[in-house]
Amino acid sequence: MPSHAQIMARIIGRLKLRQLRLLIAVARHGSILHAARELNLSQPAATKMIKDLEIDFDVLLFERTNRGVVPTVFGEALIRGGQLIFSQIGTTAQEMEDLAGGNAGRIVVGTLLAASGGLLPMAINAVLLQRPRLAIKVVEGTNEVLMPRLRSGELDLVVGRLPVLRHRSDLEQRRLMQGRIALVVRAGHPLLGRSLGFDDLRGYGWILPPPDTTLRRQIDQFFVAEGQYVPPTLVESVSYVTNRGLLAASDMICAMPAEAAGLGVGSALAELPLPLPFGDGPLGASFRSATSLPPAASALLEALEEAASILQPSSISDRDGK
Repeated sequence: MPSHAQIMARIIGRLKLRQLRLLIAVARHGSILHAARELNLSQPAATKMIKDLEIDFDVLLFERTNRGVVPTVFGEALIRGGQLIFSQIGTTAQEMEDLAGGNAGRIVVGTLLAASGGLLPMAINAVLLQRPRLAIKVVEGTNEVLMPRLRSGELDLVVGRLPVLRHRSDLEQRRLMQGRIALVVRAGHPLLGRSLGFDDLRGYGWILPPPDTTLRRQIDQFFVAEGQYVPPTLVESVSYVTNRGLLAASDMICAMPAEAAGLGVGSALAELPLPLPFGDGPLGASFRSATSLPPAASALLEALEEAASILQPSSISDRDGK
């Protein structure tokens, strides 16, 4: 196997964008023929391009299986790098277009529910005061959806609950503030205004996040510890608007970030007075460590830190003490 320096030299000196486009297309179609058609190549020409790459890097890039043509681990590595390169090229082209049109750059930020209610909107408003022509796109989702898009270069930042270890490879994290999970119900719910134990909750339906989230796994473990509890009614949703509507129209209970619930005087929602043995954790920003943040994204990160210090003043000393 060539050394790191040799591989770098070959990538810089020999690898062409057209070859990367072909690798990505083959992986997407599972077929060299279909990939060649997409790129207006003949199948022999496409096969030769892949074979030349395999000779250059002295590795096998694809294998034929009953599922079609499948990338090897070496092929997957080149494809991931190629996807990031094309994403960065697209971002750069979009930024140049924005600048030519008088905008001050572009940011694409992913947000989890915990940051959507206060932290991110406050930071966006602050950064737009400094850069009023900045173009900002916000994409909602879970860590399982957003982190792959962050790695591929589709997103500049992801803001919300910091992901667990399996998401941290190649990513840098900036802790901003501490978050917690609340059991949220409608104002006027029958369980409000009384001392509660878990048994009091057993007859009510629940709104929970999807099974592939960390919070859902923690809740499921909690239910197991409470005697293999199974809610009589269960809705899986991370849509804040949907969850608010469900809560307002029923006596269901929703486990959600307290930061997103909009709790307070005059709120249509209220928190049940039942402490939870899970869910506390840091909110922050995740971004790719291998590439520097664009100036506009760096400005948003600074605005996020300032917003966190306003929403939770102790977060500054907490971060400094780490």
